[in-house]
Amino acid sequence: MNLRLLTTLAAAQFLMVLDQAVMNVSISQLVEDFDTTVTTIQAIIAFYALVMAGLMLIGGKLGDIYGRKRIFKIGLVIYACGSALTAASWSVASLALGWSVLEGIGAAMVMPAMVALVAGNFEGKNRAIAYGVLGGMAGVGIAVGPILGGWMTTDFTWRYVFLGEVALAAAIFIGTRWMLEPPALGRRPRLDVVGGVLSALGLAVMVMGVLQASNWGWLRPMNSPVVIFGFSLTPFVIVAGLILLGLFASWERRREERGEDPLVHLALFRNVPLRSGLSMMLAQNLILMGIFFTIPLYLQVVLGFDALDTGVRMLPTSAGLFFTALAGSALASRFAPKKLVRLGLVVVFVSALLLVGTIEPSLDNTDFLVAMGVLGVGMGLIVSQLGNVAQSAVGDEDRSEAGGLQYTAQQLGSSLGTAILGAILITGLLTAFSSNVGNHGDISEQTKSTVEQRLSSGGSFVSSETVRQAGVDAGLPETEVNAIVESYQDAQLQSLKLALLFAALLVIPSFWSARNLPDRVLGEPEAADDGEPAAVT
Repeated sequence: MNLRLLTTLAAAQFLMVLDQAVMNVSISQLVEDFDTTVTTIQAIIAFYALVMAGLMLIGGKLGDIYGRKRIFKIGLVIYACGSALTAASWSVASLALGWSVLEGIGAAMVMPAMVALVAGNFEGKNRAIAYGVLGGMAGVGIAVGPILGGWMTTDFTWRYVFLGEVALAAAIFIGTRWMLEPPALGRRPRLDVVGGVLSALGLAVMVMGVLQASNWGWLRPMNSPVVIFGFSLTPFVIVAGLILLGLFASWERRREERGEDPLVHLALFRNVPLRSGLSMMLAQNLILMGIFFTIPLYLQVVLGFDALDTGVRMLPTSAGLFFTALAGSALASRFAPKKLVRLGLVVVFVSALLLVGTIEPSLDNTDFLVAMGVLGVGMGLIVSQLGNVAQSAVGDEDRSEAGGLQYTAQQLGSSLGTAILGAILITGLLTAFSSNVGNHGDISEQTKSTVEQRLSSGGSFVSSETVRQAGVDAGLPETEVNAIVESYQDAQLQSLKLALLFAALLVIPSFWSARNLPDRVLGEPEAADDGEPAAVT
């Protein structure tokens, strides 16, 4: 076992996971530093994951063409440049360019290459151990991120985290000297540029539609730039994204029929264990990152906690995920992935319902910490199985492509989780606030009309003090200001509960989707039709 190489790859996995966990607890500080809104930061967070999701297949194919080690190193350099720009960012645009774009591009090159490098540098049992360590380091990144981000944001500045990432990327780059370039499997393929553009555009357009739903309205237009047949632009943008993805699939099929290299071999989607593993990766990240976007808003915007306090209160989820993921690797030698993943989903469902019950005007620390810890246990059981499922479903020649699909599913889930739960949160907030104001007896009809008019053009998740100040600036009587603030505070809690309840409901289709996961222990011989042992997979 090459421990120096394993350490280098584990550090790369940690680096790739760290960013999202760090930034979620720094939302309020980012809003203040760049004089922007929660919705804007939500868009940047979603765009970071979206860039990775859109380019991951291209990153995997570049590794096949130019060599996995070379693409890994180039991706590290791009990622480090993005981290440096993020640390020095002076505007929302520079933050988005450094973090969402450059870091997203770098990660899309590093992550698929990392999977192939494990396969090319380790064999047999050592390879399984290496994949297990990478899965554990993903848990470490999620565990460390909220605390590190909260501590740096509260006592220093969130910018130091990105300076640290530059240093870590440099150390990983030095560690690549211990990597062997996996041998080429046949001729060098050609890059499918058209397929890459179609897949990236399809994913980007679809998620943008979901992301803008809170501003444009899901169906009824609010601040929609275009109204089509009386509907907002949202459903049409989402459908346009799906059409582009359909064109991508059609293009890939045509290339394969002509004997040309596709961006992804569609036959991989007929691999039932791989397909089920990918769908579960998408669902897992959608639920987890959606909750990790929602909870900091409750802790920071509603309760007024700083980033460090937020990170501390999210620690039970991170710690539970990390330790359960490690335990899950041991459980995998005795139980089938299907059983462990479904058990994890049940635990996640229970934890989401517990979290709904903790959303109150004041925090019950015990109930909240227990709910967050239970969430981590459930997610840990899921995370510990899916990477092994995906890689065990394919041979060495398909590992790079499967790795690209694996990380595409994860990052698409992350971006959709942030976008969907964020949109539900904002939509629920505006609806509940409008209803509360309309039914409040201490608010005049004129003020109700003014509030309704302003809400019709959208809104953002802001603190109640911001709402109070807006009422004072408008010259409203104190009784009306208090009534509006009371209505808004209640709407905040209602919208947060709605978002978390939706996250819980997402577990139900995920449980059904898990039916095709392997129902035997991976590594054991699979019984043939005649009852005799078949080949070990």
